[in-house]
Amino acid sequence: MHLFYTPDIDPAHPQYFLNEEESKHAIRVLRLVVGSVVQLIDGRGGLYDAEITDAHPKRTILKINKVITGYQKRNHYLHIAIAPTKNIERLEWFLEKATEIGIDEVSLIICQRSERKEAKAERLNKIITSAIKQSIKAYHPILNEPKPLAELLKQPFTGQKFIAHCDNNDKLSLKDTLEINGRYLILIGPEGDFARNEIDMALQNGFKAITLGNSRLRTETAALEACFEVNFLNR
Repeated sequence: MHLFYTPDIDPAHPQYFLNEEESKHAIRVLRLVVGSVVQLIDGRGGLYDAEITDAHPKRTILKINKVITGYQKRNHYLHIAIAPTKNIERLEWFLEKATEIGIDEVSLIICQRSERKEAKAERLNKIITSAIKQSIKAYHPILNEPKPLAELLKQPFTGQKFIAHCDNNDKLSLKDTLEINGRYLILIGPEGDFARNEIDMALQNGFKAITLGNSRLRTETAALEACFEVNFLNR
């Protein structure tokens, strides 16, 4: 069944008008007609069954037949803060796969060894949107603009806070320290890893050092491994 992302939909309203871009895609590309049944997601947990009542290529009208709220709501909240990779396609890959697996929020952090200090949020959000449609996720992950690591460390966060790094100091594994059904913030550093003073600063701000295994992972791979582990442990 065809799925559309409709963040402005009102679950209390019996009709919805697709915007021009989505209308054109539905009618000109997908060749949908009056009576075609589609699904809508609002990014806030709502999944809608709808039927086309007016197949107009600029303003398609849908009748809402069924609304499910809190669709596949997960039992935990995962926020990963990651340094943008030098090759932006690797960050895009992480966002796509993490969205499919399950993530709630992503912050882009600028570190001392960061080789990229900016990223186009509009394009990255489009990748996230495409991924929620592909995997039928009713919740749209939040993507935060790049900010210095020190600034993020000072932000209040209720839940467990972790930093994954490659130093040889004592580190915990997620399976041994994660509290199930909780809220988590995990820091993933740039290609050259976090600097020692950044690690110390995170520890001083209540973060726990964790290991993601014995292999040295790329930034985007480490972030995806953390995402997978958290979802697996909360399954």
